[in-house]
Amino acid sequence: MSWIDRWTEGSARDLARRLSRRGFLARLGVALAGGAALPLLPVSRRAAAQTTAPNEGIAGEAGDPASCQYWRHCAIDGFLCSCCGGSQSACPPGTQMAPITWIGTCRNPADGKQYIISYNDCCGKDFCGRCVCSRNEGDRPAYFPQKSNDINWCLAAESTVYNCSTAIVLGVALES
Repeated sequence: MSWIDRWTEGSARDLARRLSRRGFLARLGVALAGGAALPLLPVSRRAAAQTTAPNEGIAGEAGDPASCQYWRHCAIDGFLCSCCGGSQSACPPGTQMAPITWIGTCRNPADGKQYIISYNDCCGKDFCGRCVCSRNEGDRPAYFPQKSNDINWCLAAESTVYNCSTAIVLGVALES
């Protein structure tokens, strides 16, 4: 018997002593459950956010964009970009919009319609520190990241430093 055969046989016997069928099935189950979590990773919505006009089709804006009670801020968590040198749909100078977002559905009291809102974090400078809002209507746990406002979405940007959050209208929600 050659040394390769002896080594292979010894390795196989050693593995059989350490690993039972039940242990193998348990590890396989863990691997399958871990693989099922892959669709929960954040989703890039950069292309969708760039192809829509933020205020198109909205009948009148109700409220003050620099207020936490503004209708678009129903699921926001962070500093408002409208108080930090930006606007509802644009980041302040010197920052960049994170390529991934969380979404929410908010009702505009001016026309009574539900709108899909994309909350984008602006990254790059130190945090703004003004107009902090923590509204959690429709927020989901962190294991459902597309609808969670508790994640630092700047982790996908060039700079991981969070500055503020925008509230961009993507369109009218088809279902309430």
